Amino acid sequence: MDRLTGDWDRERTEQFLDEQTIPVRLATHTPRDGLWMLSLWYRYRDGHLECATGASAKVVDYLRENPGVAFEISTNDVPYRGVRGAGTADIAPDDDKAVLRDLIERYLGDTDSKLARSLLSPDRDEVRIRVDVDRAYTWDFSDRMGGE
Repeated sequence: MDRLTGDWDRERTEQFLDEQTIPVRLATHTPRDGLWMLSLWYRYRDGHLECATGASAKVVDYLRENPGVAFEISTNDVPYRGVRGAGTADIAPDDDKAVLRDLIERYLGDTDSKLARSLLSPDRDEVRIRVDVDRAYTWDFSDRMGGE
């Protein structure tokens, strides 16, 4: 994270990103300069957000055309808090599905479910989306909404 502003310092922001299992809302541009938003599982590693998706997903084409993104990871329950920002996405193969496997364990707890087995199928090609966060803004409404 190059530039961070808002309610939290870097340490608290990174703690939030490590602890939360809320999907990231990722926004990008389509080739015809439209906007596209989707939710993906993420992990936070070394200042980057990492996601996995099928190699044939439309978002992969969109990000290859224009790697600029915006994102938000925020709680859905009171008190509202979260991180939003912008950055640049990089696409790379996830041949051994290491990123996907880690995300499945993070969000589902293990790889034993039908969904996990389907996602990890050898027939499925995966890519890793890594977002280099250029700027981020944090907010925490706990003081005015009650909570932590």
